Amino acid sequence: MKLNKKLNSLNLQEVFILLKRLLIVILLYSISRVLFYFYNINHFPDITFSRFLRIMQGGIRFDIAALFYINSLYILLYLLPFNFKYKKTYKKILKYIFLITNGIALAINTMDFFYFDFILKRSTADVFMFAKEGNIFHLFILFFTDYWIGLVIWISLMLILIFLYRKTDINKNENINKLAYYISGLFWLIFILYFSVIGIRGGFTRTTRPINLNNAGKYTEKPIETAIVLNTPFSIIRTINKKPLELKNYFTEDELEAIYSPIHQADTINNFDNKNVVIFIIESMGKEYIGSLNKNIDNGNYKGFMPFVDSLIQQSKTFARAFANGRKSIDALPSVTASIPALVNPYVSSKYSTNTINSIASLLKEKGYQTAFFHGAPNGSMGFESFVKIAGYDKYFGMTEYNNDDDFDGSWAIWDEEFFQFYANEINKMKEPFHTTLFSASSHHPFKVPEKYNGKFKKGTLPIHIPIQYTDMALKKFFETASKMDWYKNTIFVITADHCSQSAIDKYKTEIGSFSIPIIIFEPSKPNFKGLDSTITQQIDIMPTILNMLNYDKDFISFGNNMLDTSANHFVVNYINNTYQIAQDNFVLQYRNDKVIAIYNFEKDPLLKHNLIHQQIDNVKDMKQLLQAFIQQYNYRMINNELTIK
Repeated sequence: MKLNKKLNSLNLQEVFILLKRLLIVILLYSISRVLFYFYNINHFPDITFSRFLRIMQGGIRFDIAALFYINSLYILLYLLPFNFKYKKTYKKILKYIFLITNGIALAINTMDFFYFDFILKRSTADVFMFAKEGNIFHLFILFFTDYWIGLVIWISLMLILIFLYRKTDINKNENINKLAYYISGLFWLIFILYFSVIGIRGGFTRTTRPINLNNAGKYTEKPIETAIVLNTPFSIIRTINKKPLELKNYFTEDELEAIYSPIHQADTINNFDNKNVVIFIIESMGKEYIGSLNKNIDNGNYKGFMPFVDSLIQQSKTFARAFANGRKSIDALPSVTASIPALVNPYVSSKYSTNTINSIASLLKEKGYQTAFFHGAPNGSMGFESFVKIAGYDKYFGMTEYNNDDDFDGSWAIWDEEFFQFYANEINKMKEPFHTTLFSASSHHPFKVPEKYNGKFKKGTLPIHIPIQYTDMALKKFFETASKMDWYKNTIFVITADHCSQSAIDKYKTEIGSFSIPIIIFEPSKPNFKGLDSTITQQIDIMPTILNMLNYDKDFISFGNNMLDTSANHFVVNYINNTYQIAQDNFVLQYRNDKVIAIYNFEKDPLLKHNLIHQQIDNVKDMKQLLQAFIQQYNYRMINNELTIK
């Protein structure tokens, strides 16, 4: 009797029933996922049973997140440790909250069984844009009328939910210790709310970001399969605060194509050159840290902090006026590997992140290349693992594959020196031709280097100056190792940055200067392919440049230009503080709310002190039109999932 009293006082009955009710919802999402797949099976013709099981397993992660989002109010009210929760009226209120909120979620989820055929992805928050026109509920009813089987499915799911909910009634137990009951009730409230946050985030480690649509790519082989992994309530909730792109109609279709088109034509004249392609994306490697790209600083005495990169530049084609397309690591990866810039929102975390895209990896894989991506952080960090799956990379090598935590820096990832050597050795195991990308990590806050290197590098004036020298040394050791390997001379190397970081030089603190990075192309088999190039370039130019160097013989989509094409209309586009920027020639134009708000000559006025908006400048109109055409193409293709040649 005493044992029963103790157990009753610990609220175990209430907690157990709550878990059963939540598991009912998870079960219904899993049933919905299976039904979604079979209803749209023609879109997934080659999914094997083992792949489907993996998709189902991955889907639970997103179902749990949606579950806690939707049921947060219910869980809070249910766990309140007060006697009134046993009252009939209160229990009825809880029941209706549970059934209505989950019922709406299941209805939205079921609607996508049929809407998927039109958009080929899960619905996102922009579906509620219809509400502005006052017809969303009409459309909702019309949809279920036209697709009446969806109504049957939803009613069936609701009947299961109601039936099983009734099987989990909770009754007050008088045989309790009241003090223990209240204390344990408060404990369970805090405990379950804490794990609700973990469920919503999809994990709770230092490097875990809240999961988003892009993370579904981890469980799939093709981008379209992410629609099975996801559920619609999660897709809507995780994009509800994301500013949707708007269709723009600055130009007619013919005018638009004449000004700017992201379609790149195949090279049908030259034979495809199947050289290996190795890309380094170096964390925070701003142009400012490279002495040979800043010869006008400190009366020509500025040496920078990357002596090996300086030496490599002497043997490479280097673009001295290159710019990042974003300010965050998650902006860089799509820009560099898939020629997709970060405009308005980071592509990786946007509602368009499950669109079908082409990338260097996916296009070269069609030509028989092996492809792999390397990042020394814990697997899943920054959402990279999921993106590279969608981008078409065959393999992902992270901290798990490195398999030696002794080389972990204690904050972010495996130290660059060790991971770069691992990279070289793993490449050496690959069959040629291959394409690999490495995203470094050590030149990142908290700006540490291994203890054995304390005092080995010059101090500089910024915390990043020491770790960027360490990464430069690691890069040097990589090339020393790689140069002895058979594949080395048959390889094109690209070295660039993800974004800029700390700055001590004023011109690199401006709206345009803060995007200044190097883009270096080194081809060991072509010693004469070198020199500084003043062509204005950007990260999204890397993909079309590499494909053109290989004489790629198929059409593809890229928002950038071939950097080596002297006839191309070269420009740079980025987005900062709700403002678009386009740089061309020596000018940068800023554009907000469909208006030009500023224009600067950033070569003559590097600190951007003199707004020339009221002066007559010949190419301002052309820059504005080019930016508008770029935005119109970008928004249209993102919204309509037209990022590949069909």
